[in-house]
Amino acid sequence: MKVEVGTLEQLPKRLGKCVRVGNRELALFRTGDDQVFAVENRCPHRGGDLSQGIVSGEYVFCPLHDWKICLRDGQAQAPDEGCVKTYRAAVKDGLVYVEL
Repeated sequence: MKVEVGTLEQLPKRLGKCVRVGNRELALFRTGDDQVFAVENRCPHRGGDLSQGIVSGEYVFCPLHDWKICLRDGQAQAPDEGCVKTYRAAVKDGLVYVEL
C-alpha cells in the first residue's frame, strides 16, 4: 500500500524528517542528488531518533552514538551490528510516497 507523506520540497536536502503513518514513525531523507529514502525512526542500538541524525551520501549517523546506518538496506555498518526496517519511497509529480 502506497501512502503520500508530503512533498519533495518539504524534505530539505541531507536532513531528516520524522513523519507518522498510522502507528509507524518513519524517518525520511532526501540526499544531495534528490534520492528519497524512508526507514523506521529508531536506531537498532539504543533507539535513537534517526531523523535527527547527520546524513552523508546514502547513510545516516545516529545522533546518540554515531552508528552509521545505510539508507538503502537499513544495515548498521561494521563494527556495529543491527538493522532498521526500510520502506520503498518514490516521488511522483513532486509528491513523496512510501510503500508500507
